[in-house]
Amino acid sequence: MSKQPLLIPYRNNFNLRNRVVMAPMTRNRADNEGNVPTDELHGVYYEQRASAGLIITEGSQVSERAVGYINTPGIHSDAQVEGWKKVTKRVHDKGGKIFIQLWHVGRMSHPDFHDGELPLSASAINPEAQAYTADGFKDTVTPKAMTKEEIKTTIKDFQNAAANAVEAGFDGVEIHSSNGYLFHQFFNATSNHRTDEYGGSIENRARFFFETLDAVKAVIPEEKIGARFNPSLNGIFGTTMDEETIPTFEYIIKKLNDYNLAYIHLSEPFNDVSDIPFAVTEIAKHFRPLYNGTLMINAGFDQEKGNKVIEDGHADLVSFGKLYVSNPDLVERFEHDLELADWDSDTFYTPGKKGYIDYPTAELKEA
Repeated sequence: MSKQPLLIPYRNNFNLRNRVVMAPMTRNRADNEGNVPTDELHGVYYEQRASAGLIITEGSQVSERAVGYINTPGIHSDAQVEGWKKVTKRVHDKGGKIFIQLWHVGRMSHPDFHDGELPLSASAINPEAQAYTADGFKDTVTPKAMTKEEIKTTIKDFQNAAANAVEAGFDGVEIHSSNGYLFHQFFNATSNHRTDEYGGSIENRARFFFETLDAVKAVIPEEKIGARFNPSLNGIFGTTMDEETIPTFEYIIKKLNDYNLAYIHLSEPFNDVSDIPFAVTEIAKHFRPLYNGTLMINAGFDQEKGNKVIEDGHADLVSFGKLYVSNPDLVERFEHDLELADWDSDTFYTPGKKGYIDYPTAELKEA
């Protein structure tokens, strides 16, 4: 067995057989009435990748109001829970572990998904982006600023989704508080112009997230909850940084030391932010000293970089996205230093098996 850092077991709040994590990736395969995950597609897809230390599923909407992309599976209906039960059983039968990512896209949605009603957000500010609808990409609109009652309802939606995840057999949940979606819209002062207790100060802009976290931990233990953040996201998903952005994430991540979470999941910058004076260009290195728990890092890592970030002590776990699309046996390929297969970006978001469950393992390819 190789002793490379990625393949060393990890033991903290939960035991992982390696430190290779399958990152959450939207794949748009729940193209059925009710957006239900299916055994023949989702079940096979995740089972094929069960040798990962941990699988984090694609973002799964916590309610109908949370939807923002076509054909994404949810975790709010009985049918969806039954569908996910088949997925978790397949992964567990292979000895794997799987968390579900709980998702609300906020203003990154479109009225097409909500019978003409406006998407919800912190404030009525158009992200000036595009939403992926049944009729293709459409320009986003100015969302509706959430009332306090709608915030309370959304917190309850996340709590219910977490309870559903437990029923579906998931080992834990990840709160998607990243990538310009709902919680991120509250974090950033450029998208949150509220004057109530959910806006203004850094503490207020983080309040919605922490109230949701407290509600979720009422139905699933803290050590089975992860949270994802993208501190230096800028110019993507309608998100713009300002001088308070990094201090906001520093506050959030320091405060999370008061919780006993499974992990925090951070992303390195998705694009070049070196010309932004208040951006952080090395996320893991910057935030590692601030957080005492398990730190997972994502974005742009390959085998060499993944081993190095763990060896350098900047992260405990590394999540891989596109490499897991085309390499279901990514752990085994790392272990034996085998060539990695290329992905087909044309089939990332299309229905059916092609580009989803038809990538061969290295052994089959060689045979």
